[in-house]
Amino acid sequence: MTARRVHLEVNGQPVEVAEGSSVAAAIARLGVPCRRSVRGEWRAPLCGMGVCFECRVRIDGVAQQRSCMLPAREGMRVHTDD
Repeated sequence: MTARRVHLEVNGQPVEVAEGSSVAAAIARLGVPCRRSVRGEWRAPLCGMGVCFECRVRIDGVAQQRSCMLPAREGMRVHTDD
C-alpha cells in the first residue's frame, strides 16, 4: 500500500510529500533553508519539536509559523525567509 501524497508550494515551487509529513520536510525536499537570522545567516530546523523557532516561515500569508510543528496540507503556500 502506498502513502497518499500532499501537494503544496514552497517559494512558488511545487513539492510533494507523504501525507502526515511536516512543512519542514517539504522545505527540506527542495533543499532550501527556512529563513535568515538578523545577521544574515541561513537558518533551518534544529530541534524538530518546536522549541528552537529556527524553522519559522510564512504559511498561507501567516508569518512566524513553525514549519516543524505543522503537517503539510494540500494546496498550502509556504514562503521562506519572509
